[in-house]
Amino acid sequence: MRNSTASKMVKRKNSAKRSSKTGFESFLELDTKKDVSAQEDLELERKLAKKLRVKGGKLGGEDDEFNLLFEDIPSVIDSLREEGITEADEFPVKTSAKSSKKRKKRKPSEEQGLEEADGEGLEEAPAKVRSGKKHKKKKELLEQDHEAGVEESEPVETDGTEIVSEEAPATATALEGSVKYVAPNLRSRAGNELAEHHQIRRQVRGLLNRLSESNVESIAGEMSTIFHSVGRSVGSQIISEEVLASCSGGPRGNEQYAAVFAAFVAGMACLVGIDFSAKLLASLAKSFEDEYTKEDNLSLRNLTLLLAYLYIFDVFASDLIYDFLIMLSKQLLEIDVSTILTILQCCGMKLRRDDPAAMKDFIQSVQNRVNELKATSGDGKSNINNKRMEFMLETICDIKNNKKRAKEETIQHTRINKWLQKLRVEDILIRGLKWSKLLDPNKKGQWWLSGNMTSPADNVEEVASKIDKEVLEAQKMLQLAATQRMNTDARRAIFCIIMSGEDYLDAFEKLLRLSLPGKQDREIMRVLLECCLQEKAFNKYYTVLASKLCDNDRNQKFTLQYCIWDHFKELDSINLQRSMHLAKFISEMLTSFTLSLSVLKTIDLSDSLQLTPKRIMHFRMLIEAIFDNPDNLVWNVFTRIAVAPELETLRNGIQFFVGEYVIGTNQAAAKKFRVAKKALNNVEGVLM
Repeated sequence: MRNSTASKMVKRKNSAKRSSKTGFESFLELDTKKDVSAQEDLELERKLAKKLRVKGGKLGGEDDEFNLLFEDIPSVIDSLREEGITEADEFPVKTSAKSSKKRKKRKPSEEQGLEEADGEGLEEAPAKVRSGKKHKKKKELLEQDHEAGVEESEPVETDGTEIVSEEAPATATALEGSVKYVAPNLRSRAGNELAEHHQIRRQVRGLLNRLSESNVESIAGEMSTIFHSVGRSVGSQIISEEVLASCSGGPRGNEQYAAVFAAFVAGMACLVGIDFSAKLLASLAKSFEDEYTKEDNLSLRNLTLLLAYLYIFDVFASDLIYDFLIMLSKQLLEIDVSTILTILQCCGMKLRRDDPAAMKDFIQSVQNRVNELKATSGDGKSNINNKRMEFMLETICDIKNNKKRAKEETIQHTRINKWLQKLRVEDILIRGLKWSKLLDPNKKGQWWLSGNMTSPADNVEEVASKIDKEVLEAQKMLQLAATQRMNTDARRAIFCIIMSGEDYLDAFEKLLRLSLPGKQDREIMRVLLECCLQEKAFNKYYTVLASKLCDNDRNQKFTLQYCIWDHFKELDSINLQRSMHLAKFISEMLTSFTLSLSVLKTIDLSDSLQLTPKRIMHFRMLIEAIFDNPDNLVWNVFTRIAVAPELETLRNGIQFFVGEYVIGTNQAAAKKFRVAKKALNNVEGVLM
């Protein structure tokens, strides 16, 4: 039994040995098969590469130059990669440094077993080498490398030594070293502006594209909301850049376009602070200098118009404009002449009103430069013989002589002015600025507040005493206002301005800056006329100021007319001095052509019942004051009511009153009356 059993076991083993195929036989079978899949072929190539210890396409051990025979033969793996088949997860080709090190530590017994394996060992050796433990370690290492995203090059063997490439860490270090820090204020120039700031810039640009006189108030409100949503410096920079880009770039801007943008800047300064307008002025000055060097006349004109209207809307005082004009007058090149002419045409008369002494200095500077140009030229005219220079000199001469040109009668921006008065634009007026200060790169802090307002230490006592005097004068003025029945804040403010003005221009400017809500501006004429009637001696200061106010605002003219009619009703109750001052005041307003004789239409001068002794005395003084002027002036005063047919009753009443009450007591007025009578019958309305 034992022998039979042993013989059966031997037969089974022999049959098992015969049934198992060697690796060479399996290779021959694969070569004969035509339908071998690419994956099976790739699996076999990997097994053989592992058996033969192929690294980097080269056999291990001594170099017998056998690899030269296979240089031009493509690998199956390379062909599959070209076809787009990636089997990196299942068949990793690249090996990490740790796996290569572990491969070195392999036991000598295993290596010897691989070398001495015969045909049967080819099939059994892979099962020993690819143990479950090592396979897990390799898989973990490959996953770690894949997650880290570090690609390592294949190891190259030189003289039996493996060198691991570290190109990826070196590249990463080089990239980190090449990145430079950019300051926040320079990031927009470098093209690294934040996405949030870029979005804000687009919003600002969209609002400015829709800006017009009708919606400037609403857009300024939206812009202030955007301004407060970011930092002040970032908001000021973005809005200033977009405003200047809209004004300087693009098509030729007209005065209306510049006026709307200037009003927007003034409104923004009222809403967000004076620093906004100051920083925009500094940016405007820098942009002007850049365009001046490029000699871009279109951009220069647009920026000049914006600067002029910023001055008109009281963003800054006249000091900056005069400093700018004097700087341009030192050379008087063609581009300088164009810029000066633009400013003078836009705000020349306002400059003269604000500071006549500075205007005189500017004119003197221009005259000196023109004389120098005449002296340097041969014929004395070649350097100034162009139409633009001649036109500029004529404009300066007209401003000097207080003569308005037709272009000076620009459209009054009533809506914008009312909006800015409501925002108290006078509170953001910047004084004492110079053009050089705007261009100074080293300005620090609140540089727009310094100007010329700081006093030296040795003048502290003088300044303090001056302030004390002003306080005392203000207290006295308020007490005087109380005695004159100025019982409201508006009346007291108007009274103090009129009585403390250095001249009529100073009082006029202060009254314009006085923001009176609603219809309180009508109080100006009432207070002015009351002050005139309270004087002991008649003062023409009040008549000149009243004429200036009426020329500036037509509503003031109607207010003055109603005030006079109210005083006509009180003629029987007022004293003689007030009646005389009122007659002289009306006479001055008539001879200055601020009012016409139609102001007397509420009085029937031919009705003896209305003509009381005090009324007769008052209108006698009025007619005699008119007759004290030259004949041509008398003619023009009476001719103004000669054409209107609805004033026929007034003309007849004047002739009756003069013939009845004036000529009878004043024979010298008879000659003037003949001139007045002819003027009243002057139906053609011809003036002398």
